[in-house]
Amino acid sequence: MMNSIYRLNWPLLGRLFWSFFKMGPVTFGGGYAMIPVFHQEVVEKRGWLEEEEVTDLFAIAQSTPGAVGVNASVFVGYRIAGLSGALAALLGVLLPTFLIVLVLSMAFLAVRDQPKIKAAFLGIRPAVVALIVYAGIRVGRTAIKDLATLVTAAGVLVLLIATGINPVFALLMGMAVGMVIVPLRLRWTGTDVLAGRPGKTGRYVEDYFFGDGI
Repeated sequence: MMNSIYRLNWPLLGRLFWSFFKMGPVTFGGGYAMIPVFHQEVVEKRGWLEEEEVTDLFAIAQSTPGAVGVNASVFVGYRIAGLSGALAALLGVLLPTFLIVLVLSMAFLAVRDQPKIKAAFLGIRPAVVALIVYAGIRVGRTAIKDLATLVTAAGVLVLLIATGINPVFALLMGMAVGMVIVPLRLRWTGTDVLAGRPGKTGRYVEDYFFGDGI
């Protein structure tokens, strides 16, 4: 038992914990508002994921029970360092939020009727909308590749707005469309959209292999 503890990659676990610890306090508005910060830290700074993998990651995080941001953090942690990495990322993303909510919940009742507090929340709400829209644009650059994916995205968006269907069903619809279109395109045009692009076959970061997708 002690030997397995000593064999853990503590520097890597520390980086995972600290990376997600920094994300927690600045992700107002839920998991999708987290995407810009997530992308900057995980893709641009740390190089733990490719940009295309972020889209798949948040799709999986949305389709599983629980908060999107927490699920995404656990998936990244597990991808990088196994079970111990998942635990480090989970603690990192939850701890600051827990502490902040604990403090605010004790203070909020005393100041909730203050005009400045009300004004601050009125300003935070549209800022959160801007973050979510920006995240959608960043994800769309990698997810919408051609007319078929554009039509799929537009169709699912219209259904979500018009019917309010569960997001899980929206993801299942996207999966079904992909499973139909990709084989048909390969048969009719000989284009394999699943083939990796040159130079994207994988790379080593922190002694782990990347490039196979989430």
